[in-house]
Order: sequence, then structure tokens, then C-alpha cells
Amino acid sequence: MPGRQGAPHNRCVPPTTLTPLAVERVTRDVDCLSRAGLCVDEFFAEVLDSLGRVLPTEGACVATADPATGLVTSSRKYGGLVHRNTHDHEWGLREFGDVEETTFVRMTETGRVAASVHQVTGGDVAASRRMAEFMRPYFGFDDELRGLFLEDGRCWGAVAMFRGDGDHFTPGEVDLLAVLSPFLARGVRSGLLASAAEVLPGERPHGPGVVIVGRDGEVLQMSLGAEAWIEELVTGAHSGAAISAVAALVGAARRYAAGETTTPPRSRLRARNGMWLVLNATPLTGPDGLTDQVVVTIEEARPPEIVPLVVAAFDLTARERDVTQLVLQGVDTKEIAATLHLSTYTVQDHLKAVFTKADVRSRRELVSRVFFDQYQPRFGEEVGVNGWYVS
Repeated sequence: MPGRQGAPHNRCVPPTTLTPLAVERVTRDVDCLSRAGLCVDEFFAEVLDSLGRVLPTEGACVATADPATGLVTSSRKYGGLVHRNTHDHEWGLREFGDVEETTFVRMTETGRVAASVHQVTGGDVAASRRMAEFMRPYFGFDDELRGLFLEDGRCWGAVAMFRGDGDHFTPGEVDLLAVLSPFLARGVRSGLLASAAEVLPGERPHGPGVVIVGRDGEVLQMSLGAEAWIEELVTGAHSGAAISAVAALVGAARRYAAGETTTPPRSRLRARNGMWLVLNATPLTGPDGLTDQVVVTIEEARPPEIVPLVVAAFDLTARERDVTQLVLQGVDTKEIAATLHLSTYTVQDHLKAVFTKADVRSRRELVSRVFFDQYQPRFGEEVGVNGWYVS
């Protein structure tokens, strides 16, 4: 097992720099960054640069998540964790297959916005299997600080920051991450829509990618083209291993099969080319009744699957979402007013707010932004008998 490698991330900054003035400055910086319209990669890089001035770490990992399920959809690493992706598959299986108070899912369930393992375990960090069996042996870390990106109860992502050499995170540092949570959520939410889909060179995979994972978490079989789909999950120079999103689904599927959760494992994510993909995991039961294998499918998302996610990313109020839903169905202003028991003037006011948040100027542009961002690059391509693109 490898020990700690790579340069510490802002290790030279003493923890005592976390003064009230510093907290105010970082909070203001992250708030501004969340409104700047940056793509996810740019947003994370800028945020960690600002945080690093007052919150020293040896490494950090930042993830996006599907707000409907909380499953990780992409990860990016910084500091001493860059390019150290060998164990990402195991991390995904542990994170979503094990039960601990500081897993991202458990933190979301309990409303714990930020926490350090040292704090939650009362100083007994070894009580955390993730730390004792994974983080310490592989990376030499002695504490982990986690923060969720929560907005209106939806989790858009999370950050994990690490320290070694017996150093632990302070309550003040935990509180700082909690304060930043809504701004981080806003930045991720808007960042997902910051770029349009691109025309892809060469052939695309034909049909869904299928991955079958065995009892020990190893990949047993893949369909033709599955590897190409998985490669689309790589987000850039700081990306974690693409397979980690698949492993997260597998871990969640095992808990679902055991009756520990009630939500079928599913995630929607934006690939590196800007296309929206849907990943589903289904436990397979053998003749003996045991769930030894999990099958994961990866395929292009269709409009009904991504419209709720895209609309949620606009940060609309409940009434604005109602109006938007009817607009997307082609309902005119007068009918919307009658359906929602509003005046036409109120509907028009809601539409103006929706247009502003979606950065469009008309109904037509709104429909295009929601439905056609992904499909415009494929306009004119052959459509198969199932009503979907052949390639």
C-alpha cells in the first residue's frame, strides 16, 4: 500500500489564520464566485484557492452529486491527492455501501452540513472504518473534514479535506464549511449549465454501456462500448477515476438489495463533452437467492430524465417551477393563469423572473435551453425505430 505522496496543499498556512475577518473574506469570495457563472472546474479551483489561504490541508477532493439521490456523479482532486486514483473504485464501494455518521448520504439524512471525523468520533478516529481501513493505510491521513453543498434540502455536491501528522480540524473550520454550504451549492448548480454540449469527433458508442460487477467489487464483464461511456465520466486534469461513479452506484445497489434503502440507485450527470447521461444500477439475484452481482447501465439521458434537474439548476421558486412546467408543455399565458388561479400579470412577472434566472429572453429560448442544449449537436442525424438517435 502506498504511503503519503505528493506535495502538501497549502500546508505552510497556519490554522491560526482562521480569524473572524478571514472567515468574512472567504465567505464573501465564495459568494461572489457562486454568482460568476463559472463552469464546475473553474468554480472548484477558485474556491479551493480562496479556502486554502485560511484552511490548510494536505489534499482535498470535491464532488458533484445528483440532487435527487445524493449519489456522487464526478470528483476532482487537489493538493497531494492529484492523480492518485488507484483506490477510487474501492472508495465508491465503501462510501455508498457502508454506514457511518460521516458518509455523505448519512450527513444529508441527519442534516449535518459539515463535520470532521475527529469531532464526530470524540477523538477516536480509528472508530471510522473509512479512516482506519482506507484513508490512513493508503494516504496517511489522520483527520477528514467534510462539507455538503446543500440548498433547499438538495445536495448538489460535497468536499472532503484531509490532514495528516496528527493534525485535526478545529470546530471553527467545521463551522466555516457549514457557512459556505449554500454558496457552494449555488456554484455547482449554475456551473452544470455553464457549457453546452459539443459535437463529438468519431463514432459514439452504440446503445447503452453495460457493466457487471461481482461480489468483491471487481468488474466481471462489460458490453462493447461500455469503456467509451466510462471514459466520458472523466472531467479533466483534476478528475478522479471515472469508475468511481460506477462504484458508488454498486455500493448503493447492495444496500438497496439488502432493504437498507428504498431509493433505486440512479444518477444523472454531465459528461466531459457536455452531454447528459443517466446511470442505473440493478442488483442481480442468483439461483440461491443471494445478490452477488450488480449490473450498471450507462446511456444518454432523454428529456424527461433531465428536465427536472435542469429546471432545478435554475434556482426557481415553487411557483416559478409551476409556470415553467406549463411553458414547457406549450401552454399560453392565459391558460397558465387559469390553471394556477393567477392573474395574467402575475404569470408574466413569474416568466420575467424565470427568463432572468435561466439567462434567456423568450419562451422559445427557454424551451431551447432546457430541451435542446444536449441534442442540437446531433440535429439531422438518423433516428431509429425507437424514436432515438441511431448513433
